Amino acid sequence: MTELTAFIFDVDGTLADTERDGHRVAFNRAFERAGLDWHWSVELYGELLQITGGKERMLYYIDHYAQADGAHEKLRALVPELHADKTRIYEQMMEEGGISLRPGVERLLREAREAGIRLAIATTTTRANVIALLANTLPPEAESWFEVIATADEVEEKKPSPRVYEYVLEHMGLPAERCLAFEDSMNGIRATLAASLTTIITVNDYTRDEDYGEAALVLDHLGEPDWPFQVLGGTRKDLVPPGQSCMDVALARKLLP
Repeated sequence: MTELTAFIFDVDGTLADTERDGHRVAFNRAFERAGLDWHWSVELYGELLQITGGKERMLYYIDHYAQADGAHEKLRALVPELHADKTRIYEQMMEEGGISLRPGVERLLREAREAGIRLAIATTTTRANVIALLANTLPPEAESWFEVIATADEVEEKKPSPRVYEYVLEHMGLPAERCLAFEDSMNGIRATLAASLTTIITVNDYTRDEDYGEAALVLDHLGEPDWPFQVLGGTRKDLVPPGQSCMDVALARKLLP
């Protein structure tokens, strides 16, 4: 059996359900402050999530949904400023305690650290968003728990490109076969599989109905002793012991080839 050395986590939708009630709300507040009549509903945002990256999402919206009325290029030029304001709004929402970690996340992070499992983050959101989430959902020193935090500030290529995962592996000096990735979406698993990473999917409301046939496990969440996970699928679902309620290091070790 291959030795398990590291966990690599996506952020939005994986560590926390940040999309619907976090990023979407922050986008809408930024649009309103800029005097734009744009509003991203829950349903529309679900469609836009197929586009990875906040700036890219806005550019796609301008090209396919916005009534530009001859101001198409002017609107596209506003995107960097809009995204910066959206990030400030999101950080303020974090500070106000509007977002919590998903079930089992903090428990598994702590267990991994106790077991000597190295931790990393691979995301296409900004570093500011990641630090805001960690600072407002975990102990003050939690940023230091992660050996590498790879974000859109370090890697421009968005998922499903594997580049952000390749960046993490390079900077940790590890082969993919000794690491386990945690994702929540099709773009995420396309990136992990292209980087040859064994992957656990924890679905959310936006990603529940996607096809994760190549994931090692598909779960509704990571589980707590009093809030058991549900195994929804995966190529190695038969390795989950009967009655197991949580993703833990022992189960994670079984999942590697």
